[in-house]
Amino acid sequence: MNLAWTPADWELDFSFIRASGPGGQNVNKVSSAVHLRFDIQRSSLPPLIKQRLMALSDQRINGEGVVVIKAQDSRSQEANRAEAVARLQELVQSVAHTPKARRATKPTWGSQQRRLAGKALRSGVKAGRGRVQGD
Repeated sequence: MNLAWTPADWELDFSFIRASGPGGQNVNKVSSAVHLRFDIQRSSLPPLIKQRLMALSDQRINGEGVVVIKAQDSRSQEANRAEAVARLQELVQSVAHTPKARRATKPTWGSQQRRLAGKALRSGVKAGRGRVQGD
């Protein structure tokens, strides 16, 4: 399932905070970091994607089903906002991809024989490492 999804403005809740860490004057004065909140249940996502997101064990998803993403890499509020939205889209895209079903296969007869021949060879090498018995 390939989902080209872009969240609507009403689905996203942004709050701007001061970024943590070093940065001097700019980091102390400007609220450039972004907290993005996205409520999974109220969103316009398909029910299957909502269910997969809720089942995901990701620390960014809290118990109420709200995704909280913090972006603070850039000095610009707009760049951090765009990065947070991109991370949300990446998270949704990760659950939208359905993995291919795995089918059990048997090793071929030749591969089994090669494996057993290698084991016999190695066994012979190790058997030769025993004590030497004198005459």
